[in-house]
Amino acid sequence: MAPLNILAYTATTALGAGLDAQRQALHEKRSGLRPNDFGDALLACWIGRVDALEEQQLPPDLAEFSCRNNLLAWHALQQDGVLAALDQVRTRHGAGRVAVVMGTSTSSIGATEQAYSQLETAADGSLHFPPSLQRPRIHTPHSLGDFVQAATGLGGPCVTVATACSSSAKVFAQAARLINAGLADAALVGGVDTLCGSVLFGFNALQLVAPTPCQPFDARRVGLSLGEAGGYAVLERADASPATPLQLSGYGESSDAHHMSAPHPQGLGARLAMQAALQRAGIGADAVGYLNLHGTSTPANDSIEATAVAALFPATLHASSTKGWTGHTLGAAGIVESVFALLALEDGLLPGTLNSEIADPACGPQIRFDNAHAQINYAMNNSFGFGGNNCSLVFGKAG
Repeated sequence: MAPLNILAYTATTALGAGLDAQRQALHEKRSGLRPNDFGDALLACWIGRVDALEEQQLPPDLAEFSCRNNLLAWHALQQDGVLAALDQVRTRHGAGRVAVVMGTSTSSIGATEQAYSQLETAADGSLHFPPSLQRPRIHTPHSLGDFVQAATGLGGPCVTVATACSSSAKVFAQAARLINAGLADAALVGGVDTLCGSVLFGFNALQLVAPTPCQPFDARRVGLSLGEAGGYAVLERADASPATPLQLSGYGESSDAHHMSAPHPQGLGARLAMQAALQRAGIGADAVGYLNLHGTSTPANDSIEATAVAALFPATLHASSTKGWTGHTLGAAGIVESVFALLALEDGLLPGTLNSEIADPACGPQIRFDNAHAQINYAMNNSFGFGGNNCSLVFGKAG
């Protein structure tokens, strides 16, 4: 594929708002996880919660979109020059030629949960949402994409991708196709997912939530830690703008449809996605310097992903999971971990795997627990979702 320039990128997670907060925590090996303090009925687990989110406010003209998910989307949008980059592409191409492609798994379902918990009884005995939550635009899966388009004033194609935990990785692939098809010249891609009861109790019902901080690829791991996050990247045709240091070089997708929530036992879909990403980027596996793994810390996912990685990559690869820093941010995991891959390219800091010390025997030499420093030319990100929804991305240095 023709590479796409990355004009700006950002993430807001439990580590803080913007790239500097992510950089500092990665360097210091400081986790954003903390004992669960979200909601009224608390589960005994650890979460990656974004601080002071409740203090955020939307501008008056966007008030009808107000909910936790869109507040985080707004907060993340203000970071690291994303709005300035959008101004540049809007000037070059017009607002109608800039797409909005957002990924999320639960969108603003937390607001819907709140509405049902506060149902009011009318005189005729019927039940209704309270007046403050009678806002249909926040009770749809497209709430995030709808909000971001309204907040930015962009007029190109607007898509919300909801493929569970691969959602905000697949937005890069979707944007690349829109641009390649001539439907857009640039795109704002990203993803946001916030904590809510459906997330916490849903994953707990699947017996996937750990009572202690997650330990990806550790032989002692028992489950994941959930988190919330938001992030963005601005993409543009490489022939339409000045050169940028970083590019989207390739993407690969697959759907192995093995099981509703379990990965293919041989990691077939994961391997196909990684191979397709390398092929589109036009590079061999030995060219990749860092791979951010999906690495959820669940027993099945980690061993299968490690096996798939060992079958494709040389022992020299530095691969790790960063979910010990942020928690599993679900539909936002793709953008957050793409940001970590881009930071590895830009800064030369290759993250390790926080909280993990004893490698699962299934892990090959590619799985690293400690941070390392190296100048690399390509970095990858894996994001795998329920139902065998797999996406791998390759990012590279321009030129």
